[in-house]
Amino acid sequence: MKTVSSLLDDHWYERYKRISKLNIRSSIYDVTNRCNLRCKGCFFFSSGEHEAATEENDISRWNAFVDKEMARGVNLAILIGGEPTLCMDRIEAFYRRIPTFCATNGLIRVPRDRFPDLMVGISLWGDEEDEKLLRGKDVFSISSKNYEGDPHAYYLYTITPKQIGRTERIVGKIQDVGLKVHLQLLSNDEGVNGFSWQPRQLEEIRLEMDAMLDRYPDTVISSKYYHEIITTGKMLGRRFGWTECPSVTAPMDSRNPQPKRLTNFIRWASDLSTMHRCCTSETRDCSTCKDGAAHMSWVMVNKRAHMRSSRDLRNWIEVYEMFAKLYQFIPW
Repeated sequence: MKTVSSLLDDHWYERYKRISKLNIRSSIYDVTNRCNLRCKGCFFFSSGEHEAATEENDISRWNAFVDKEMARGVNLAILIGGEPTLCMDRIEAFYRRIPTFCATNGLIRVPRDRFPDLMVGISLWGDEEDEKLLRGKDVFSISSKNYEGDPHAYYLYTITPKQIGRTERIVGKIQDVGLKVHLQLLSNDEGVNGFSWQPRQLEEIRLEMDAMLDRYPDTVISSKYYHEIITTGKMLGRRFGWTECPSVTAPMDSRNPQPKRLTNFIRWASDLSTMHRCCTSETRDCSTCKDGAAHMSWVMVNKRAHMRSSRDLRNWIEVYEMFAKLYQFIPW
């Protein structure tokens, strides 16, 4: 019988023990329906989710809601939007009670006197040319000044097909401002011309992502196994999609048979009662989804499937460690 201890040497077994105790239970929260950008390809607006619910403005109800989420077993609140930094009081409702991550475009700096160790993930959609086309401005030039050297912030670098051959310059810029970076891929929900992935491009960008991890190991928070999965859409011979995704809102999940999934996961709208289907878009074709967190979670909930060999289990550990670092459960 294969066991964790039989598949790992002492070094890897110690790494396994460090993450095995975490028991991460996350959910996702739309803090607001508003944003100070309108990015082409943003799943929130392209799917109409910004019109699915009316924002709750009573902060006392946000406080009570977070208390209920804690009682439900949530120990990681992932705040998205719209743009969460437009509503600092709502961020604080989570931050004062529960480990919290805030996804932001970085145009508004989270005040560190108020949120000293809030983990912030700053969105970056390619280089200056891509950002101006997709987001209307060079967002990095602003966000990098807001967060330079911040130990509790990193970039979520959404790579587009036009970034092939250009990623090292961006990773170098991020390193120069003293921040970390996580690599992910654009899903192109609005079908912007030239921004949809082709099979050959995915092969090329996988090699490039691997190279960035090798050259910038202290800056890039990632793993080559994750790169393989996000570019191929396959894990252990299985294909990512609706029947496999672990990040479906639990009360809305009628799949039969049920796949391995995140325990008690819900994505809540900003009225604190409406639920969205999954961690991304109600309208997205799951077969085209490149969402990084969904693919990481897919690996994480399938530990037993990775116990077929030492290599497979080490791959699983690396992805779990990556997730835990990105959400501040273990240090960089």
